[in-house]
Amino acid sequence: MKIKSFRDDLHAAYTENRWLVLSALFILLLRLTFIGFMGLMPQDAYYTFYTEHPAASYFDHPPGIAWILKSFTAVLGKKVYAVKLADTAVTLFTLIFFYRFSLRFLSRRRAANALMLFSSTLMVTILSLVSTPDVPLLLCWTLSLLCLYKALFLEKKVYWLLAGIMMGLAFDSKYTAVFLPAGLLLYLALSATHRKWLGTVWPWLSFVLMVLAFSPVLWWNVQHDFASFRFQSTGRTGGIDFRITDLLGVIAHQSAILAPVMFFSLLVVLYKMTRKYKGKLWTVPDHTLFLLCFFLPVFLSFLSISVVYWVKLNWMMPAYVTGVIWVSKYLSQKTIKWQQIFAVAIHIVLAVELRWYPVPIRSDDVWVGWGRMASAVKNLKRSYPSDFVFSADDYKTSAVLNFYMEEMVYGQNIIRKPALQFDYVGTRLTSLKGKNALFINSVRHIGDEQLEKQFADSLRRYFREVYPLKPIEVKRGPRLVRKFLVYRCEYYLPGRPGLTGK
Repeated sequence: MKIKSFRDDLHAAYTENRWLVLSALFILLLRLTFIGFMGLMPQDAYYTFYTEHPAASYFDHPPGIAWILKSFTAVLGKKVYAVKLADTAVTLFTLIFFYRFSLRFLSRRRAANALMLFSSTLMVTILSLVSTPDVPLLLCWTLSLLCLYKALFLEKKVYWLLAGIMMGLAFDSKYTAVFLPAGLLLYLALSATHRKWLGTVWPWLSFVLMVLAFSPVLWWNVQHDFASFRFQSTGRTGGIDFRITDLLGVIAHQSAILAPVMFFSLLVVLYKMTRKYKGKLWTVPDHTLFLLCFFLPVFLSFLSISVVYWVKLNWMMPAYVTGVIWVSKYLSQKTIKWQQIFAVAIHIVLAVELRWYPVPIRSDDVWVGWGRMASAVKNLKRSYPSDFVFSADDYKTSAVLNFYMEEMVYGQNIIRKPALQFDYVGTRLTSLKGKNALFINSVRHIGDEQLEKQFADSLRRYFREVYPLKPIEVKRGPRLVRKFLVYRCEYYLPGRPGLTGK
């Protein structure tokens, strides 16, 4: 992409719709300031934990996010800003290639508009500030689509090879990448123009290269009894129950990350297109069909299962790469203006919440208090230098403490509960037998600590003696915002049976 042509496109967009460009720049500036004062998220710490235990893959995700974080922390050190900067830099490249890809479907003016709209979403802010496998996935997803477009529409065969490599790297980021080869096969099956490629070696050679690029993850799974594949498939079938409220919740959080105007515009345009073509996708023009084949399967699959299983906020993100380009063809200037009003409003609310935390979040998925908690644990360790430290809230507190401390902090495998990647780092728990420990327990509902205290009582199945120490309290001014219960646990007995707890 030539800098001069992009500058001209941006100037044209500014001339036509000054509000759109200025609002997008305002959101970008906010996002950059967030890097400086947003605290560590548990996800940031957990995937940094990956980097400290190099492997071909990991229990719950492939290694893509670990590669990215390692490349930044190796240079800048294990700092919070280094992690945030890694996410921001990769997402910036995603936006660059999103723009290049959108030029294949939109005029330069509309492509610039699509870039401004896409870059202003809360989705891009999340990708820029929170380390998740979606960060490399979105980049590799966008590059895969760009290569596939050139292979199909420009008939440049070398791009079949590049597309295979990029799809493999997308798989190395997150298993949601399965929708890339699925979307390609769907498009080739439906497109009368490009169906001919199924009779050639090129799509299949692309798939071979995809598997080769993905082979480290396959090899890790073979070595570990397909643990990661099972966790992300059959391991997620538990807790299925029909709840219409879950569907409404998914609609709510998806409309938040896109801003409501964009999300509901997608639904409206999809409804109108369904009526126009009466569900016969093979009659849709090739360019539109290509976009839909990489939007609809992801979007509709997760929307459908949301009535029986809670779909997380980030699972649908890849769908919106082509979804936003597709819907941008139909957005009026009035609609664009309202979209940006909502986007700016959402980011102002987010800025207030990040900076002053006026609305406490009853979850461990927050950016507040982790650093102060870790400092308090470090000080506590001076009084108990021989104790090991552990927590048991899936991974969050343990991962954060591993980020800030020089020694290994253990997860809930200490009490014989599945502990995600903590089960796969070569820890021999039997070597801890007879040692004392410090247990750190995050309080999610300040003022109601009964469940956390009951859980701490269950530790007596694994230690001869358990007694409370002074809790760690994190305040903002006079206001208590986080609380962590602390327990001293004497003489670890790893062989005792486990107990379901927090």
